[in-house]
Amino acid sequence: MLTLYFSPGSSAMATHIALYEVGVPFEAKLTSLHQGAHRQAEYLAINPEGKVPALMIDGRPLTEVAATLWYLARRYPEAGLLPQYGDIEGEARIISWMSFIASTIHPARRAGNDRWREVFVLAEQRLGRSEWTVDRYSIADIHLFRLFWRFVDALHPARETYTGLYAHYDRMMARPAVQKTLKAEAAVGYNLPG
Repeated sequence: MLTLYFSPGSSAMATHIALYEVGVPFEAKLTSLHQGAHRQAEYLAINPEGKVPALMIDGRPLTEVAATLWYLARRYPEAGLLPQYGDIEGEARIISWMSFIASTIHPARRAGNDRWREVFVLAEQRLGRSEWTVDRYSIADIHLFRLFWRFVDALHPARETYTGLYAHYDRMMARPAVQKTLKAEAAVGYNLPG
């Protein structure tokens, strides 16, 4: 049994989307960041770092977005979220995107809006006119989307500045798994910092 500890609109959104993409049953447990649920003893016993997501796999916690996405893609290969085994370059390109997203895009917000805009210019250049981050839809697209979704929601950047990323965003918004996730999380309510 899989259990996702999440807070609407947080990094856990990526794992939430991936769970709908792979199509397996899971339980979603609200861990409201704005109410400090991630700092309570019960949750810290699951993830001592006090972050979401945490994905419980048969009672064992797996933390960090990239790890939860990788697990779901590998555990459920029929969903097609990673290149087939043996495509070492394809897998490495996904790891490259995932690393760039986690180490460059994600922390940029804390450095201020100017830096946040700069890193999305880098992501725009990196994506170019490609439909997906790596040849076909993958966990890297899910991870990128969650952060660009937050950027769009917070700053409403001009489409002409990020044409490739907005085209990617539009493709993602059309995916049933993204629509299900957004609907489920909106029903709980977003309480994200400005």
